[in-house]
Amino acid sequence: MKKSLALGLIGLAITAAAHAADTNELFVNIHSGNAMAQGAGLVLAGQALEQKASVRVLRCDAAGDIAVVGKEGPKLKPRDVTAQQMLQGVIKAGAKVEVCALYLPNTGKQATDLIPGVTPAKPADVAAHLPKPNLSTLAF
Repeated sequence: MKKSLALGLIGLAITAAAHAADTNELFVNIHSGNAMAQGAGLVLAGQALEQKASVRVLRCDAAGDIAVVGKEGPKLKPRDVTAQQMLQGVIKAGAKVEVCALYLPNTGKQATDLIPGVTPAKPADVAAHLPKPNLSTLAF
């Protein structure tokens, strides 16, 4: 049951990523502290970027940790890269990456603790972005 549910969710995520390439906008909300879930979201964000989609990644809760300098996490196969390295790759490819507005004040971190290219999100900006008719969303 778990395996078929996971495969179904992966199928939906791939469909959403493909749709994002058609609509040219993808919003990826990553909140899981699980490295594989984070990696899955970032792989799909990277694929959407390669297909010329505009990508915005919002990291919340435990997922915000990999946006902090020095918090790389485990290496993921098959490429043997960390989620933070994957995050840096999507930033370099043009994704807008933010940590949610609650992350910094609730972890005792500052914006200066974030890796280059990651900024604190402004809730009003995120809320204005979400209702766009050509926006596909994924959550991990």
